[in-house]
Amino acid sequence: MAGCCSVLAAFLFEYDTPRIVLIRSRKVGLMNRTVQLLILAYVIGWVFVWEKGYQEMDSVVSSVTTKAKGVTKTNTSDLGFRIWDVADYVIPAQEENSIFIMTNMIVTLNQTQGLCPEIPDKTTVCKSDADCAAGSTGTHSNGVATGRCVQFDETVKTCEVEAWCPVENDTDVPKPAFLKAAENFTLLVKNNIWYPKFNFSKRNILPNITTTYLKSCIYNAITDPFCPIFRLGKIVEAAGHSFQDMAVEGGIMGIQIRWDCNLDIAASYCLPKYSFRRLDTRDMDHNVSPGYNFRFAKYYNDLTGNEHRTLIKAYGIRFDIVVFGKAGKFDIIPTMINIGSGLALLGVATVLCDIIVLYCMKKRFYYREKKYKYVEDYEQPIISETDR
Repeated sequence: MAGCCSVLAAFLFEYDTPRIVLIRSRKVGLMNRTVQLLILAYVIGWVFVWEKGYQEMDSVVSSVTTKAKGVTKTNTSDLGFRIWDVADYVIPAQEENSIFIMTNMIVTLNQTQGLCPEIPDKTTVCKSDADCAAGSTGTHSNGVATGRCVQFDETVKTCEVEAWCPVENDTDVPKPAFLKAAENFTLLVKNNIWYPKFNFSKRNILPNITTTYLKSCIYNAITDPFCPIFRLGKIVEAAGHSFQDMAVEGGIMGIQIRWDCNLDIAASYCLPKYSFRRLDTRDMDHNVSPGYNFRFAKYYNDLTGNEHRTLIKAYGIRFDIVVFGKAGKFDIIPTMINIGSGLALLGVATVLCDIIVLYCMKKRFYYREKKYKYVEDYEQPIISETDR
């Protein structure tokens, strides 16, 4: 109990005040100045120069539109001679911040609803009706099983299904890609940005770009770094991949537009920087379900009114436009906050030197005696032996 009272009394009735002690020591003095210089270098070099701690920051708000151009032709036994333009290979016509270019496909022509044999695999091959369960629909089934085992070809029987017939056979993907000429198609990317905090807006078609230049330029990181028209093959190449390999099974490419703007200088220095990378993982050791594909159909009726469709499994490259960046402008509040933080950090040098002097040096007890001094309250009466 007495111990608790003495601790409480010390807490309530004692006051600590800093005492300045000048220690003449080359080691301690050099260490103190070194730490202070490091802190100043951090505050000035990193906080203010590199991170621009004197500025208020804002994140970009962006909108993107795209337009593809290019024409090619094919001549196959299934489709015959055909011209392919933008309306054929851009599916759908518009997407948000992205565009899909079809580069390969598997076409199943003239499908009608009826009865037909399934494509042979380990779940559909049969020998008799007992091997087929009526009404079953597997995950990869093309229709609803009838329960009958029918002839698929001269050597193989498969379970019959109610489906769009003939069913699609996507076992073999065409190589090379059906629209391999898409490598030379071009993509115009129009990007508008806005920094709401500063009410600053700009677009990637810069003021000095003329209509004549826009019709003839193609992006090149060295010669035309601000041209907003990109050749598809060069985009994939810049990401370190082969367009012709990617076109077979498809994939996802990222077109990155970075806007880092210092609004303390002229707005003409706020410029976009483009970079490219493949976004879908392509690991040859774990290559299950690679690429990018989907199915769509075109429906029509024949002269007798029967419904038909052409089923297309489209492989292609989806280009995602990713816009990011920040803008900064001088503001007194973050400037004063960072100056105050820097001054507070200078106290670290004093704390570090105190620890070295009081706990690590040989004369630590001597330094402690000089640093700490205990003073009694002179207002309290001092009772001498003669007064007792």
